[in-house]
Amino acid sequence: MTNLRPYVICHMGSTIDGRIISEHWGENLDNYSELYEQCHNTFNSDAWMVGRVTMEKDFTEGEKPGSLKPDGPLERKPFIGNKEATSFAIAVDAKGKLGWNSNEIEGDHVIEILSEAVPDEYLAYLQQVGVSYVFAGKAELDLNSALEQLHQIFGIKKLMLEGGGSINGSFLQADLIDEISLLVLPLADGTAGTATTFELSAMMTDKAKVLKLTSVKQLAYDVIWLKYTMK
Repeated sequence: MTNLRPYVICHMGSTIDGRIISEHWGENLDNYSELYEQCHNTFNSDAWMVGRVTMEKDFTEGEKPGSLKPDGPLERKPFIGNKEATSFAIAVDAKGKLGWNSNEIEGDHVIEILSEAVPDEYLAYLQQVGVSYVFAGKAELDLNSALEQLHQIFGIKKLMLEGGGSINGSFLQADLIDEISLLVLPLADGTAGTATTFELSAMMTDKAKVLKLTSVKQLAYDVIWLKYTMK
């Protein structure tokens, strides 16, 4: 890792077969969620990040984005919605599809990672709500550029990457994960087509990443907490 980007920890919980969608996880789901948050908090991170689908499903509850006509063309430059913020919730939303009714989630200021292809009307909407944003590519996202800007503009030094599988896979493919924290839940799911911890598109054919095990702990409810660094 260089000094130009945050230290990235991919923190996830999955079944023993790697599934991360919780609809079938039964009566212990609240207990697993509590353990997950307790482990998350031990890292003392500045920010957490998820992809658009996870953010929409778990945090914005399907809020539809607004559209606000600006007075003129808007420059593709970073916007800071709260200069006093010290903790952040980051959404990777290349096409600008997320809607917001606030510029924070449980006290964490929201930052969007966008492509330059998003319309001016969406940018004006984010500015009105007070949601910060940075640009990381013309149409396809450059995740390394996004991380560098999060470090330089917002001072983020440690970031928790928390899914879903596609954004985790993109970070893995780009060698932008420094550490993996995985809660293995005592569940065998097996649901066909269910997302897993890391999902790579057909265009990504790199070799599997080799990890170094650094910690193993048994937690309550038969959960195993594994930590790895990248070799």
